[in-house]
Amino acid sequence: MISIYAAQGFRRFHPLTGYLGELVSDFTDSENWPDGVTVECLETGPDTPTGGRIRRAASAVEGQRFCVTYADGVADIDLGALLAFHAEHGRLGTMTTVRPDLQWGVVEIGPDGEVGGFVEKPRSEHWINGGFFCFEPAFLERLNDDSVLESDPLERLARDGQLRAYRHHGFWDCMDTYKDQVTLNDLWETGRAPWLEAGL
Repeated sequence: MISIYAAQGFRRFHPLTGYLGELVSDFTDSENWPDGVTVECLETGPDTPTGGRIRRAASAVEGQRFCVTYADGVADIDLGALLAFHAEHGRLGTMTTVRPDLQWGVVEIGPDGEVGGFVEKPRSEHWINGGFFCFEPAFLERLNDDSVLESDPLERLARDGQLRAYRHHGFWDCMDTYKDQVTLNDLWETGRAPWLEAGL
């Protein structure tokens, strides 16, 4: 994740760690990051929910616009375009949305129940949270140590008209299961990972 951002000009990173955070710190400390890139892990507690972690990192934000991402998704996302979209609409938050490829084939069924055909693992018609965010510093005031980002904080932003969706149409995938890990590692090993092909 750091490499995706660093390749597009981001320079300051704060992984928010918890359970087994020392392993993340050991990795970031031993990694040879590009010139000008600083990576400082912030211990936010083993049981702290996602919004609480962001709240505990408020001092690192230093009153500036900031980006947040989960550590399990990769994309060929244009982060400059995401930031420009966020700056243009003037709201407190932007959430990248994606239409994932479904894990299953889809059955096409007519009104009378007749099976008309099959579509193998199509792209979903629905948009989901792609995990790449931009926030204004005032968003931190809406968080507390018990906040789950995906629940009340984002739901309240939406209710208040303070959240916009940036639609990413390119590659996106996440590493939630062992099967995902195998798929993404195979892409990486071939040297044809879409997030690399995009120049990241």
